[in-house]
Amino acid sequence: MIPEKTDVLVIGGGPTGLMLAGDLARAGVAVTLVEKHAHGSELTRAFGVHARTLEQFDARGIADEVRTGGATLDKLRLFEHAVVDLGKLLDSRFPYLLITPQTHVEDVLRKRALEAGANLVTAAELITFTDTGDGVDAEVRHQDSVHPVRARYLVGADGYHSRVRETLGLEFPGKSVLKSITLADVQLSEPPQDVLAVNGVGDAFAFIAPFGDGWYRIFAWNRRNQVPDSEPVTLEELREVVTRALGTDFGMHSPRWLSRFHSDERQVESYRVGRVFLAGDAAHVHSPAGGQGMNTGIQDAANLGWKLAAAVQGWAPEGLLDTYHAERHPVGAEVLRSSGAIIRAAMLESKLGQLVRNTLAGGALSLPPVAHKVAGSLSGIGFAYPRRHGTDHLVGTRAADIELTDGRLYEALRDGKFVLVTAAATAVHGQDDRVRIAVAADPDQRPMLVRPDGYIAWVGARGAVDLDAALADWIH
Repeated sequence: MIPEKTDVLVIGGGPTGLMLAGDLARAGVAVTLVEKHAHGSELTRAFGVHARTLEQFDARGIADEVRTGGATLDKLRLFEHAVVDLGKLLDSRFPYLLITPQTHVEDVLRKRALEAGANLVTAAELITFTDTGDGVDAEVRHQDSVHPVRARYLVGADGYHSRVRETLGLEFPGKSVLKSITLADVQLSEPPQDVLAVNGVGDAFAFIAPFGDGWYRIFAWNRRNQVPDSEPVTLEELREVVTRALGTDFGMHSPRWLSRFHSDERQVESYRVGRVFLAGDAAHVHSPAGGQGMNTGIQDAANLGWKLAAAVQGWAPEGLLDTYHAERHPVGAEVLRSSGAIIRAAMLESKLGQLVRNTLAGGALSLPPVAHKVAGSLSGIGFAYPRRHGTDHLVGTRAADIELTDGRLYEALRDGKFVLVTAAATAVHGQDDRVRIAVAADPDQRPMLVRPDGYIAWVGARGAVDLDAALADWIH
């Protein structure tokens, strides 16, 4: 089960690692994923799948499976009068937040990775590794034995307490935002009418999300009771905090799990060190506000997977792997800023501060440019990458799901290739195995080259660089 050699060794079997393993296996890359839990982690902290993540799943043919059993939320209430109407603001096939537990997302991603041929090894852990310059020599403990593994690249998707980051000697600067957050899985005698129940009142905050099987996850924070993570949680404590924040405890009973944790804001300075990469919570952690943590990690994997495949298969231009840090580090920093701003505003203690917050936020979101920016940031749709090639304003932005004569753009992306969208059938000389040609249903569609991760690499226009130069910039 532990090979002596593999192209890419992925450490961590959460959503980020599973997404990456599936993408690499789809591309024909030999990938081994090592996960310390025997049956995957039982801890679900994330419940929201945003629109951009659903679009990435659509480009892999698994969006419908992820949506199965989930509930959708097309309006997000940040504060009393501050509502983000995703249904009106997002130009996407998924103009909403999907409420479904992280464990369900992991189940779908795990199934996909296995079907694509990824080697997933559970109940195993990384001991150490050395970057030799032309590869990575790692040691993995599995079934009471230590196995040497030689990989061309190694990716740490092993979470907040990353062994990979620790071995690299990288600091994880930042601070705790919220301490003593209580978690619980309970049943409710009188469930909330809305998909989510969430509110902050200065000295208390509560969030209730459904698993979809009659159980509910509670997140609660009590300013009056800041204790270490090791302090036991009681159902009585939880009831009191939830009632203070939401006006009722919804008749919670029969807890199957109670715990306590703290929420940090941290980001590593470099996502790449030689042949080793960091992704997901190993690279960045955020406050839970906005529900962006799991989504940001999955999108890290979508960015990195095709680039590692290009490097392994020998068609990556010079510097392609460096674009992972250049593109994803700013996104992680922005998520830290935005989620931090939301949680700090939600935790304002004074009544005057809350009144000013509600008034200003509500007024700002009534302005279309502000509302679109907030919706784009929360959903991930609004993030764009530096214009590596070309000056057109569309270069580096997320590609919309253009209608084609034989389907949709995100269906055309499912084989992991670049897609050249044109107004008429054409050919790309010398790149047929890397680029798929797709004819737009709209005859006036501007020609564009879309990367495997659904971002625009080139747009044809007067005065723009030609297509051959753009292809050379991305494909060696």
